[in-house]
Amino acid sequence: MSQLIETILYVFGLVAIGYVAAWSNYLKAGAGEMLGQFAVGVAMPVLLFRTLSKVDFHGAAPWLLWVVYFSAIALTWTSGHLIMTRWLGRDARVGVIGGVSSSFSNLVLLGIPLISGIFGQPGTDVISLLIAVHLPVMMMASIILFELFGEGDGELHPARVLRSFLGRLFANPLIVGILSGLAWRFTGWELPSVAGRLVDAFADIAGPIALFSMGAGLKAFGISGNLRPALALSAVKLVLMPGLALIFAILFGLPPLAAKVAVVAASLPAGVNSYLIATQFGTGQGLASNQMTLSTLMAVMTTSAWLLVVGCIFG
Repeated sequence: MSQLIETILYVFGLVAIGYVAAWSNYLKAGAGEMLGQFAVGVAMPVLLFRTLSKVDFHGAAPWLLWVVYFSAIALTWTSGHLIMTRWLGRDARVGVIGGVSSSFSNLVLLGIPLISGIFGQPGTDVISLLIAVHLPVMMMASIILFELFGEGDGELHPARVLRSFLGRLFANPLIVGILSGLAWRFTGWELPSVAGRLVDAFADIAGPIALFSMGAGLKAFGISGNLRPALALSAVKLVLMPGLALIFAILFGLPPLAAKVAVVAASLPAGVNSYLIATQFGTGQGLASNQMTLSTLMAVMTTSAWLLVVGCIFG
């Protein structure tokens, strides 16, 4: 229990320190953004490369893990979409942002340091199995739904969807890190000594810098406008999605470690990717920004609660 509390305080403490540093103007304007670019563009891709190049499945069935997690995503995304369109009366394009914001967990910047600190390398290996497919699947789903609900003719154009998907996919440094790590793993080769030391140097600082820059970024995004939709989507993200992941993990008989990681990953707040998707498609930026900030603040309590729940159920 003491290790759990210490890890939670450490992870969210770094986020809070980053926020205070930006809020107090201790950091010069743009410094937080530059740290974030370094974390996402360099340090985290190197960490993902190192992790996936050495990943050990530890008996977890990747397909079963993916079925559990993405089943929770599908139902949560649908709930977020319906809240925006049926309850709040927004158009279908904003509904897509509602869906992605309520189901897109911050697996990389927040998830890796938290899971690693609590479950060690075996837990990191499991969350890496989710990260390997998470971003591509969420990107493809967003592109397809905007193709259907966007300003076009309402029909699905596979060639256009594929071009848009591949363009965004291979321009993302996190995807490059994932694919490079998996490719290197399949070669069975060891990294040369100097290369290994360089990889370790970047990978070892990725977590703290990512968390600090995430906190600084929250100050930049802030909270503005109507909070009711963001609060509703935050509740869906932090309560419904992990609850669904827990139910599916039990129903499908997911191994204990994989089940715990799946539920905790589902309980994480929304990440910056939901805001970036809103920006790319030119709608719902304020909603995504509000929801990301609120869900991160609320996750200090809710994610802690879900960690206790899975500890009691799965040991």
